[in-house]
Amino acid sequence: MPELALHHFLIVCPLIFISCFVDAVAGGGGLISLPAYLIAGLPAHHAIATNKMSASMGASMAVFKFARLKHIPWRIALVALPFALGGSAVGSRLALMLSDQVFKYVMLVILPLIAFYVMRKDSLIKERAPLSDSRERVVAVCAALVIGMYDGFYGPGTGVFLILALTGIGHMNLKDANGTAKLINFATNISALAVFLTEGVVVLPLGITAGLFGFAGGYLGAKEFDSFGAKLARPVILIVLVIFFGKLVLELSGTV
Repeated sequence: MPELALHHFLIVCPLIFISCFVDAVAGGGGLISLPAYLIAGLPAHHAIATNKMSASMGASMAVFKFARLKHIPWRIALVALPFALGGSAVGSRLALMLSDQVFKYVMLVILPLIAFYVMRKDSLIKERAPLSDSRERVVAVCAALVIGMYDGFYGPGTGVFLILALTGIGHMNLKDANGTAKLINFATNISALAVFLTEGVVVLPLGITAGLFGFAGGYLGAKEFDSFGAKLARPVILIVLVIFFGKLVLELSGTV
């Protein structure tokens, strides 16, 4: 287990606050939080594992806030939860065995397509004819399982992908989609965290302290989302996707 110093907390905690704020608004907070642990000097496995702890804490506050605002359609979200838990657990186990290089190359193709979709004027704000409850459940279950596996295996951008799947395929309005995505993402974080805890790679003092900052960020982010909705979500999602794309290019080129 790495030894902790003051600079670990000074670097990680403010960035976790920002990441959980962003995650509550539009998802993708892992693009900020995971690099925070790495910048602070934690080894990669400890950084990934500890990030799941603070992300789980921040996501719990966002879920609480969205639930109070009645933006979680429980009849759909609760059905998807077991699949999110199972998918994330499988993904976490795969992450311990497999290289993610092939997946990164696939994402280089997919990310620009997602960005193009988001840039469309009505991609996030257009009201679509609602699907039947059974079809919405199928979409939510499939998204929870597939994207849950991704979250356990790799992670960054999970919230964005969930929102886009639930709005674009499931025809949910943005607020309900974001609330559902937060609950699913919380479940995937918890499932992955359980795997990493059994491996003994979570730096508990730093993770718990950073998680307290995540509580505040998640709460305020959910509050701002309710005020600004898609007007705030669209630019944040695009920024997240650009950062994610750049990160993949740098990793694949061997620059980082």
